[in-house]
Order: sequence, then C-alpha cells, then structure tokens
Amino acid sequence: TTLAAAIVLAFLFGALANRLRISPLVGYLLAGVLAGPFTPGYVADQALSQEIAELGVILLMFGVGLHFSLKDLRSVKASASPGARVQIGVATLLGIGLAKLL
Repeated sequence: TTLAAAIVLAFLFGALANRLRISPLVGYLLAGVLAGPFTPGYVADQALSQEIAELGVILLMFGVGLHFSLKDLRSVKASASPGARVQIGVATLLGIGLAKLL
C-alpha cells in the first residue's frame, strides 16, 4: 500500500503541476517530500522510500541521457573538460585534507 500511495500522490501532484503549466517533475518532487520521512503526517516505509528514490534517480538520469547526443557532448568538451579536472582535483585535495584531520 505504501508504493500505491506514493504512486497516487506523485500522479496527483504531477497532474496539478502540469495544470499550473509547470513541469510535472516539480509535482513529483513535492509528492516525494510530502511522503518522505522528514515531514509530519503520512510517512512512507523508509526502506521502501529509499529504494523508490534510487529508482527515481536512475530513471531521471536515463531520461536526461536520452536527450544528449555524442555530437552535443563533444561540442562542450573544450569548455567542460578543464572545469571538470579542476573540480576533481579540488575534491580530491579536500578529501585528503579531511582524512588527515580525522
């Protein structure tokens, strides 16, 4: 019943968002927040909520991937590659620094 309630809530909020001329994803996110463990009232089973959340992220990433082509990705390679390298370097150095502090 938890899964059914989550699906119904997502459908209702997605339809409401669509009616308000907003992306249905906004409604789905709001439904997830309302049914999640951090709000009062109805709380979905936390283990099942985590699995549904992971599945949602996977489907979202798949949907985003469908809209990209290799041509588009190659066209931004020159600008994205240096930024990605800097971000990886900074994250690595921060991780090493934090590990040494602990």
